[in-house]
Amino acid sequence: PSVRNVTFDELVDAYFEQIVGLMDGGSDILMVETIFDTLNAKAALYAIGEYLEFTGLDIPVFVSGTLVDQSGRTLSGQTGEAFYASIRHAKPMCVGLNCALGAKHMTPFVEKLANCVECFLHVYSNAGLPNAMGGYDETPEDMAEQNKVFFENGWLNMVGGCCGSTPPHIKAIREMSESFKPRRLPDVGRPKMWLSGLEDLVVEDVHNHLGLPFLNVGERCNISGSLRFKKLMMAGDYATAMDIAKKQVEDGAHVIDINVDDGLLDGLAAMQKFVKIAITEPDVSKVPFMLDASKFEIVMAGLKWCQGKPIINSISLKVGEELFIEQATLLKKHGAAVVVMAFDEEGQAATADEKVRICKRSYDVLVNKVKFPPEDIVFDPNVLTIGTGMEEHANYGVDFINATKIIKEQCPYVKISGGISNLSFGFRGVMKIRESIHSVFLQHAIVESGMDVGIVNAHEMIAYDDLEEDMKELCENLVFNKTEDATDEMLTRTAYERACIDARKKGLPLPRKPRGKIKNYPRKQFAYDNVEPKPATEPPLPTSDAAQNHVPNHYCNSRITHEKIEAIRAKSTLLSKPNIDYAQPADKYPESFPHFVRGRDSLREYITSLFTSRIAIYDGAMGTMIQNYGKRNKLEEEEYRGERFKDWSCNTKGNNDQLSITQPHVIQGIYKAYLEEGGSDLIGTNTFSSTTIAMADYEMEDYVYELNYESARLAREACDEVTAKDPSKPRFVVGAIGPTNRTGSISPSVEDPSVRNVT
Repeated sequence: PSVRNVTFDELVDAYFEQIVGLMDGGSDILMVETIFDTLNAKAALYAIGEYLEFTGLDIPVFVSGTLVDQSGRTLSGQTGEAFYASIRHAKPMCVGLNCALGAKHMTPFVEKLANCVECFLHVYSNAGLPNAMGGYDETPEDMAEQNKVFFENGWLNMVGGCCGSTPPHIKAIREMSESFKPRRLPDVGRPKMWLSGLEDLVVEDVHNHLGLPFLNVGERCNISGSLRFKKLMMAGDYATAMDIAKKQVEDGAHVIDINVDDGLLDGLAAMQKFVKIAITEPDVSKVPFMLDASKFEIVMAGLKWCQGKPIINSISLKVGEELFIEQATLLKKHGAAVVVMAFDEEGQAATADEKVRICKRSYDVLVNKVKFPPEDIVFDPNVLTIGTGMEEHANYGVDFINATKIIKEQCPYVKISGGISNLSFGFRGVMKIRESIHSVFLQHAIVESGMDVGIVNAHEMIAYDDLEEDMKELCENLVFNKTEDATDEMLTRTAYERACIDARKKGLPLPRKPRGKIKNYPRKQFAYDNVEPKPATEPPLPTSDAAQNHVPNHYCNSRITHEKIEAIRAKSTLLSKPNIDYAQPADKYPESFPHFVRGRDSLREYITSLFTSRIAIYDGAMGTMIQNYGKRNKLEEEEYRGERFKDWSCNTKGNNDQLSITQPHVIQGIYKAYLEEGGSDLIGTNTFSSTTIAMADYEMEDYVYELNYESARLAREACDEVTAKDPSKPRFVVGAIGPTNRTGSISPSVEDPSVRNVT
C-alpha cells in the first residue's frame, strides 16, 4: 500500500500549468471537480493558492466532490463531511457534489453537506445511474423531478448536470428551480477546529471515553512512546505497526500521533511510508493524524500524503521569528492545524509566566502576521517531569495548569496540549502510579483550566472518580506541590505497587473494577465561547488582501509577469501570440447587479448576489454532447487528429479535450447550446483531463497550456456573445480542473500499499 504513481509536488506542478492556461484563456472562476481522491484536490487547491499569491488576484474557487456509491464516500474512503473539512482551508466560494450518482441517490449526502458547509452549495448529478450499455435513461423531465427535492429543502445555490445530461436536461432543471429560493448561508458562530481522516472530527465537540472534554492523541505510534513500535520500525515491519495504530483507535484515541524520530532511522522515508500505508487502512485512517517530528522537513513529507486535515507537531519560535513565520505560512497553505511549543530563541519555558509570555507572542505572530486560523493553533506549554526530588521541578505541574487557563483567556480559540507521560517519567515501570498522577493532573487541567488535547495511552487512562481516596490525595499533593514530602510519599506508594505487581505475576490478574455509566464533564468556558451566531453575508473569505477587500480582477493577464507563470507561457505550442487580456470598458454595461463588467466589478460580490437571489444554473455533460455529435456526424480518429495532428505517433480518439484545438466549432457549439437552450449562467471548460499527467496517455504533455487556453477562449467567446444579447444576465467561464488519472491516496500496487505513481 505504500506504492503510488504520482507525488503531491508533481500534481501541484501539473495543476499550476493548467491554471495558467485556463486564466490566460479568459476563465472567470476555477472549479476543482469530480474529486474522488481528496489529496489530488488539495494539490489542485495548493496550485490555485500559489497562482493567486503570485498574481495578487481574487479568483472565486469552486470545489466539487464525487461520492462513488451509496456508502456516501469518495473512492479514497472519505465521507462528504470529511472531504469538506479537508478542503475548507482554501475558502472555496462554493462546494458540492457531481458525477457517479443520480440526484435521487445523492439526496442523503447533499442534505449532510447542506447542514455543515459554510459557503454556497451546488449539485450537478448524472442523469440517473448508467444502464447496461453505459448510457443514461433519465429524460429531462425525469432529471428535473429528481432534483426537485434539493430545491424544496432549500439546499442549493447552483445546480447543473453531469454524465448523461444535455441542454434540454439543464433547461428542465432550470425551469423546475425557478419557483424556489436558494440556500441561505449558515450563521457565523464560534470558530472550531475541524479535523479529518476518513471521517470528520470537531475537537470542541469531543468527550473522551472517561467523559472529559478532551482529545485523546494516541502515543503508541511514537518511537519515544513505545519500545515495541520502535523495534517494529527498525525492522521495517510496517504491517504489525499498523496493528498498534488500530489498537489505539479501539482503545479510545481520537487522533494518532506518528513519530519516527531516531538517529538510526531514515525519518523522511519512514514517515512517508508509514503515512502512505496508514491511509489505506480504514480502521486507522478513519481518525486524523498528528504528524510529529523534530525536523520540519519530515512532517512536511508526511503532510503531502494526508488527504485529510492533520495536526503538525510542532513548530516554535526557537528557530527565530522569520523561519517560524515561513513554516507556519506553509502549513496554512496545506490546511493543517499546528502544535506550537513554548520555546523561543532563549530556550524552553518552565515557569507559568514564561509559558504565557512565549505562547502569547507566538499567537500574535501567527494570527496577525500569518493570518493563521486561531482555532487551528494548539499550544504545548511543556508538560515537565515532577517527583524528581529536585526542588525546582516540584512546581512544574501547577505551573502548567495555571498557565493553561491564562493562555486560553489571552489567546481566544486556541487549544492546549501536552505529552502527558512526561509528567510521571520519574515513576516509570509502575503504570498504576503514573496513570493515577495523570488522572489528577488532567482532571484539574481540563475541567478547571480548559486543557483540550493530550498525547496519552488511552487504554491505560484512569477515571478521576475511580481513584482510591488515598491514591488521589497522594497525587493531589504531588501535582500541586502541597507538601514538602509529596515525592517521598509517592515513592513509598510506588514501592508498594511494584511489590503488588510482582505478587500478581504468580497468579491471575485482577479484573478491572466496573466503571458504570460515564458522566460527561462540562467544558471550561471562556468569554469568547458565548458569542451569539450572526447571519452570514457571504461565504468565508480567503485571507488575501484582494479577497478581503473584494478587489475586482483586472483581467489584464499581460500584466502578470511572475517568473513561474512566464516560464509556462514560454513553452506554449500556440501557433501565434495569444490575446490574454479580457478587461471591458467600464461603461460597457450599467453599474450594479445584475450587470457585470470585467475589470470594473468584483466577481466575488456578483456571485454572492446571484447565489443568494436565485438558484444559479451550471451546464451539463461535455462528454455526452460529444458522443451525441459523433452519432450525427463523423467524429473518428481523423477528426480527433485534425490537420494539426494528422501525423501523430499514437491514437488520439477519445481525447475529448483535444477537440478544443482540432474541432473548435464542435466545442463552442456545445458551449452555446448550454448557454442558449439550457440557460446556464456558468459553463465549465472542456479541460477535464488537460494536465501533463493525463495527457501523457496521448503523448501530448507539451500541449497542456494550449489545450486549456483554447478551451477557455472558446468558452469566453461564447459567454460574451450570449451576454451581449441580454446584458442583465451575464455568463461566466468556469475553468474546469479534473482529478487526473493518477491518485495520491491510492496505491497502484497490490503488493506494496506504500507505492505511488505520482508525487
